[in-house]
Amino acid sequence: MLSLRRAEPADSDRMFTWRNLPHVAVHQYSDHVISREEHDAWFARAIADPRRIYWIIQDDGDPIGLANLVDIDEKNSKCSWAFYLGAGDLRGKGIGSWVELKVLDHVFLELKLNKLCCEVLTSNPGVVRMHRRFGFQEEGLLRHHVRKQGQFLDAHVLGLLRDDYLQQRDALVTMLRERGVQAE
Repeated sequence: MLSLRRAEPADSDRMFTWRNLPHVAVHQYSDHVISREEHDAWFARAIADPRRIYWIIQDDGDPIGLANLVDIDEKNSKCSWAFYLGAGDLRGKGIGSWVELKVLDHVFLELKLNKLCCEVLTSNPGVVRMHRRFGFQEEGLLRHHVRKQGQFLDAHVLGLLRDDYLQQRDALVTMLRERGVQAE
């Protein structure tokens, strides 16, 4: 059974390991091995920042990944999000789709924000397709936005509005159930 729980200080070591895994790091903006000191400073800021929420993705209670909201802006009713799975062999099993539905529900049904944004490197087309399946619209392309391994990469800017999500939520739940993903 999949679940989300809030990240806590005891998760710092696990997150440090995950952030440096090659299959996770390849899709992040950073292009270096994250040092312990760098991670510890980031983690302290991240957990203390009220404009961020970090969840540990769990499968039958076992931590398998991270989902987060950043730049929560109540005045403008928006935030951004991202997620990753710690084990590469978990991709393609519907876990990302489950996480996406749960995060969208939190943003639009609990926080009642108007917009959810994300940026995805063009080198990660599977995640772009997944976001589009959930109703995200392409809002722009950030050209040469990130330098990784000496090459500049572009990033998609995607956004989803609350009204658009609410209109299609039932269809998304049905789609996930048909794919064998526990949607609620």
